[in-house]
Amino acid sequence: MYNKRRRFIKLMLVIVGLVAVLTIGAWGFQFTFFSSTYHAKNTIEEFYDLEQKGNFSDSWESFHPAMKVRFEKGAYIQDRAHVFFNHFGVETFSYDITEVEKLDTWKMTADGEELTDVYQMKVIQVYKGKYGNFSIDQYVFAVKNEGEWTVAWDYNQ
Repeated sequence: MYNKRRRFIKLMLVIVGLVAVLTIGAWGFQFTFFSSTYHAKNTIEEFYDLEQKGNFSDSWESFHPAMKVRFEKGAYIQDRAHVFFNHFGVETFSYDITEVEKLDTWKMTADGEELTDVYQMKVIQVYKGKYGNFSIDQYVFAVKNEGEWTVAWDYNQ
């Protein structure tokens, strides 16, 4: 009788342990993959992945509407390809995203619309080209616009 009871207690402890692990894992999965921080950072990563491939047409599509007004699509595609790949002789670049921070409000320009649901991230792009190696450190913003995460740059003075 004592052995049966002991085995039952062990089995119950294993079951409770498994339920606890699964519950914590599900919570962690939900927190990670359904959080605004995750989606905001993922939007910036997708943008720079497209830029790395020279796919400036699709990266332009990731822009916030205010950025699309600032850059006509054809001009953006031509400028990005010309400046980085043609002028500097860069074949590709690497990047790192650091300093992810949620902002209460932010404006792209001093007189621009005040935006909420914004994440600021520092993006460090490292280029290797015919004129040597160089990097660009830039704060980039993920802005939720009509339910979609978009990309914006800072034009404040």
